[in-house]
Amino acid sequence: VKFRRVLAHFPQELSLAFAYGSGVFRQAGASAEHGETNMLDFVFAVDDVVTWHMTNLVKNRSHYSFLKFFGPKKISTIQRYGAGIYYNTLVPCNGRMIKYGVISTDALIEDLFHWKTLYVAGRLQKPVKILAQNENSKLQAALVSNLKSAVIAAFLMLPESFSEEELYLQIAGLSYSGDFRMIIGEDRFKVQNIVKPNIAHFQKLYSSILQDCPQVVYKHQLGRLEASIDKSPEGQFTQLMALPKTLQQKITALVNPPGKNRDVEEILLQVAHDPDCGYLVHQGISAIVRSSSIVQSAKTILTAGAKKSVTYSLKKLYKMAKGELKKPS
Repeated sequence: VKFRRVLAHFPQELSLAFAYGSGVFRQAGASAEHGETNMLDFVFAVDDVVTWHMTNLVKNRSHYSFLKFFGPKKISTIQRYGAGIYYNTLVPCNGRMIKYGVISTDALIEDLFHWKTLYVAGRLQKPVKILAQNENSKLQAALVSNLKSAVIAAFLMLPESFSEEELYLQIAGLSYSGDFRMIIGEDRFKVQNIVKPNIAHFQKLYSSILQDCPQVVYKHQLGRLEASIDKSPEGQFTQLMALPKTLQQKITALVNPPGKNRDVEEILLQVAHDPDCGYLVHQGISAIVRSSSIVQSAKTILTAGAKKSVTYSLKKLYKMAKGELKKPS
């Protein structure tokens, strides 16, 4: 109910709206009260970005930085840079601080299918609270495709057998690989803090995909997963060929010397025979995340304004320092 009350403050033309983060799902090391005071994070996917910002500028002009003076078209142009999402942060709403990102439905679908930036797709590989979703069959297919891709990428990076928790830790860590904020600005135990208290939420998200996966014996009643992943070159090649397009391109760029024009299939076959196959997949993911996270963070100075940017960064550093003091045993 509290999340829907927040939605009521915004233009309602949303193809997808979800809440995520520590204000929604409890993280390890945080008290229950902490979740009640944390900033609430939202993402709104909209079909027509210019019209949505135009309406939102009328309803919620104070949410925007100085960019409001340039109008909805300029805001929409800036939104397209980096991960294609425009954030308004440190916004007071219903007695809480909120942050909300606006992304076009088309950009979201592209990220979910192809991992162009892995920014919002990465958020949706972890449990989120869906608040609104329209009947867009392409978006629905993209949401499922993103989860399947996350499982395949994790399989390639994990050993032949692993526990269910190890799988979810690998999946949850995908969108943090290569993110410079994990070096400065984020608690480096963030992935464990997300997964450990929320195994049941991850099960709900991935159980149907794992049940359909021939390499996994999924004993849901026992809460146990028995996996035996095919690590033969043939098995790995099949998985590499099923990865999102952008990731395939990043992997091929890592192993294909400049000037050699070999096709993607030929290079991925070579990678499938490489003992470092999993490491190359990880490096490919890091390359995607690194570039989008840098541009997106630089964009925050414009979209939040200098004062809010400093405040937000200091809060992140404070959380990082607290995480260091509470190192899990």
